[in-house]
Amino acid sequence: MHTTSALLSQGIALHQAGKLASAETYYLQALKANPRDPNANHLLGVLRGQQGAASESLKLLEKAVRLAPGVPMFVMNYALALKGVGRSRQALRALDEVLAKMPANAAAWINRGLVQIDLGLAEESIASYDRALAIDPRIAAAWINRGNALRALDRSAEAVASYDRALELAPNAEAHCERGNALVELRRLGEALESYANAIHRNPGYLEAYSNRAMALLLLDDAEAAVASCDAAIALKPDYAEAHNYRGNALLKLKRLKEALASYDRAVSIKPDYAEAFNNRGCALFELKRLEEALASCDRAIAIKPDYAEAFSNRGNALFKLNRLGEAVASHDRAVSIKPDCAEAFNNRGNVFLDLKRLEEALASYDRAASIKPDYFDAAVASMHVANQMCRWSADTARADLIARCQVPAFDGTPFAFLAMCDDPQLHHDLAKAYVRNKAPLPGSPLWRQRTAREKIRIGYLSADFQEHPVSFLIAEVIELHDRSRFEIFGISAGANDGGEQRRRLEATFDVFVDVSAMTDTALARRIAEAEVDILVDLGGHTKDGRILALAHRPAPIQVTYLGYPGPTGAPFIDYAIIDANVVPASDAHAYSEKLVYLSDCFLCNDRKRLIADRTPSRAECGLPEDGFVFCCFNNSYKINAPVFDSWMRLLGAVPGSVLWLRADNNSARANLQREATARGVAPQRLVFAESVGSNSEHLARQRLADLFIDTFPYNAHSTASDALWVGLPVLTRTGRSFASRVAGSLLHAIGLPELVTGSFPEYEALALRLATHPAELRALRDRLAYNRATHPLFDTPRWTHHLEAAYQEMWRRHCDGKPPRSFGAKADRSDNGERKQPAVLRRVED
Repeated sequence: MHTTSALLSQGIALHQAGKLASAETYYLQALKANPRDPNANHLLGVLRGQQGAASESLKLLEKAVRLAPGVPMFVMNYALALKGVGRSRQALRALDEVLAKMPANAAAWINRGLVQIDLGLAEESIASYDRALAIDPRIAAAWINRGNALRALDRSAEAVASYDRALELAPNAEAHCERGNALVELRRLGEALESYANAIHRNPGYLEAYSNRAMALLLLDDAEAAVASCDAAIALKPDYAEAHNYRGNALLKLKRLKEALASYDRAVSIKPDYAEAFNNRGCALFELKRLEEALASCDRAIAIKPDYAEAFSNRGNALFKLNRLGEAVASHDRAVSIKPDCAEAFNNRGNVFLDLKRLEEALASYDRAASIKPDYFDAAVASMHVANQMCRWSADTARADLIARCQVPAFDGTPFAFLAMCDDPQLHHDLAKAYVRNKAPLPGSPLWRQRTAREKIRIGYLSADFQEHPVSFLIAEVIELHDRSRFEIFGISAGANDGGEQRRRLEATFDVFVDVSAMTDTALARRIAEAEVDILVDLGGHTKDGRILALAHRPAPIQVTYLGYPGPTGAPFIDYAIIDANVVPASDAHAYSEKLVYLSDCFLCNDRKRLIADRTPSRAECGLPEDGFVFCCFNNSYKINAPVFDSWMRLLGAVPGSVLWLRADNNSARANLQREATARGVAPQRLVFAESVGSNSEHLARQRLADLFIDTFPYNAHSTASDALWVGLPVLTRTGRSFASRVAGSLLHAIGLPELVTGSFPEYEALALRLATHPAELRALRDRLAYNRATHPLFDTPRWTHHLEAAYQEMWRRHCDGKPPRSFGAKADRSDNGERKQPAVLRRVED
C-alpha cells in the first residue's frame, strides 16, 4: 500500500517531467485513498487546468482552498482557475488575499497583472508588473506581460523596450513574437519580420508567430508570402483556425475570392464562435457580390460579438449595395457608436449619405474619417469632392494641401475628383497610376487566348452607363452605324438597368448585349474572354461604378479607353486612348501611359437622333426675365469653383438686367451660390436655377431660351457643351492644359467656331461681355452655328464612325502583324464617290 504522501510525490515527479497522463493516475489514487486531502485536490486541479478541463479544475482548486484556507499557493492557483472561466473579479479578490499576507510574492503580483488585463485595467496591471519586478527584476515573464499591457494602452514603443529587457534576461520565442506584434503596430515592419523569424527559429512549432508574420507581410503588400506563412502554420496544425482566417485575408488581398471564402469557411468550421472569421467571410462574400450571404455572415459575427464595430460597418456596406439605405445608415451609426475612431465606418456611412443626396451629412462623415486617419485617401478625396458638389469652396491652400498629400505611392483614392481641382495632365496621370497600382488585381496570365481567324473584328463596349446617361446619349447612334459587314458589336453592361428608353434602344442596337453588373471583376473579365472580344473599349474609366480595374486580367488582346473619362487612366493594361489633337496636344503625350489614337475632327461622338421637344417653354415658365440677357451653364455643380464664379459675377455686374441660369444640382449648392453672389455684391435673385424636367428632350428645348453658355474651368462642359451646340446655343469656353479643360474647345473647333475658345479668364470675360452687349455680333454667331451644325464635322456621325472604324482596323492590323501598340492618326479612306473602301480582311498571326 502506497501512502497518500508517496503517491503524490511520484505524481509530482511525473507532472514536472511533463507526463501528465501518468501523473494523473497517481493523483487519482491519492484522492481515492483520501478524498479530503487538500494537496491531492490542488495538484489534480492544476493538472486538469493544463489538460483544458477548466470547470473540473476550478471545482478541485475550490475544494483545496476550502480544505486548507489561506495557503497562498492554493489561493493563487484558484485565482487563475477563476480567471480561466471568466470570473476575473473573484480572481482579483483572491490574489489580493494572497498579497495581503505575502506582499513580496512576485508571482502573485504577475498573476494579478494578468487578471487586471482581462478586466481592462491596463494601467493598474502595469503597476502590478512593476511591483513584481521591483521584487525580482530578473523575471522575463513579467517583462513580457508588462509589454503586453503597454500595447493595450497603445504604448507600443515602450512595449518594445519591455520585450527587449525580457530577451536580455532569457531569449525566448514568446518575447520575440510579442516584440514583432508591437513593431507591427509601430509600422516597423522589416524589424517585425526579423522578430517573427527569431521566434520561429527558437520554436519551429510556434503557430502564432507564423500567423502574425502573415499579418506583417500583408501590410507590406506581400500577400503571396503571407499565404505561405499561414500554410506553414496549417501544416503544423491543420485545425489552427486563426491561420485559416489570416490565410483568407491574404487571399482576399490577392482577389482570389473563392479561395479566401474557403479559408474562412474552414476557420469557422473549426471554431464556430470565431466572430472575426465570420466578419471577414462577409467581406469575401461582398466582393463576390453574394450580398444576402454577406449580410448573414456579418449578422453571425455580431451575434457572437455584439459590440463588433467592423462587422456592423461591413453589414452596412452589404445593405447599401442591396439598396436598403436606411438600414445601412443605422448599421454604420451603430459601428461608430461602438468605436468612435473607426474611420472606415465613417467613410462608408458617407457613401450611403451621398447616395441619399444628404450631402451635409456625407461631408461630415468623410471629414470625420479623414480626421481619424489622415492618410485615408478615399475619405479625404470624397470630402473635397462633396464640398465641391455643394459649392462649399475651401481655400486654395486646402486644395493644394490635399493635392500635395495625395502625391505619394500609397495613393488609392479616386483620381476623378482631381480633374475638377487642377489643370495638370501629369498630376492626373500620376494619381491615376498610383490608384491603379494600389487597387487593381495583380496581373496574372492574360485571359484572352489565340483563336481561329474570322472575317469580322469583334468590338466590345464596356460601360456602367447604358441607361439615361450622357455616355449613352452620345454613343447610341455610333453603335447603330457600325458596319456590320466588318464588325460585330458587343454591349457589356456593368451598371443598373433603369428600364428607360435609352436602355431599350441600346439593347436592341448591339449585336450581343450582356449584363455583367452582378459579376465580380474576375468573372466579368472571364465573360469577356469567353466572348472572344478582339478590341475592348472601356467607356467609364475611373468614374462612378466604372469597371476598368477588371481589365487588369487582360480579357481582350486590345484594350482601349474612350469617352467617359477625360484624362489618363494610368493603367498599364490599357493599350490605347482615343482622343484628338485639341484635347491632348502632342506636347502632353508624355502624360499618358496609353498610346494615343488621334481622330481627325473631334474625339467626342454625337447622336443626330437626339430629340429636341417641339415645344419651347416661355422664359416666364422657366423663371427667366423676358428682356434680360441670359448667361447659362448647365454643368455639374462640382465643376463650379471660386475663380469661375468670380468671373460670372463680374459679368452680371457689367451687364444690367442679366441673369445666370444654372442647373439645380442640390439645395446646398443653391444656397451656397446665392450666398457667394451676395458676398460679391450681386443680388441672389439674379441666379436662376433650372429644375428637373421630364425628359432630356425637354431640357434641350428650354436651352433655346438662353443667350450664351459660359463654361467652367478646369473641367469644361463635355456632353453639356454638345447639347448646347446641338440646340443652337453658342458656348464660350476657357481652355487649359488638361484633357478635361480642352473638350469644349475641341467641339468648337469641330463646328467651326474657334473664336469662342479663350486662354485666360480676362480673355474669357472680355469676349462674354462683348457678346452680351453687342446683340448683332451674337446673332451673327448664332446664325453661323445654325449653318455649321449641318455642314461641319461635329454632328456628322457617319463620318465620325468611319474614322473610329479606321482606328479599330489599324489597331487590329498591328496586333495581327505581331507589332506592339503605337500612337497614330485615324481617318477613314474614301473612294472617289465618297463611299468607304472595303479593306482586305485582317487575319491574326498565330503563334
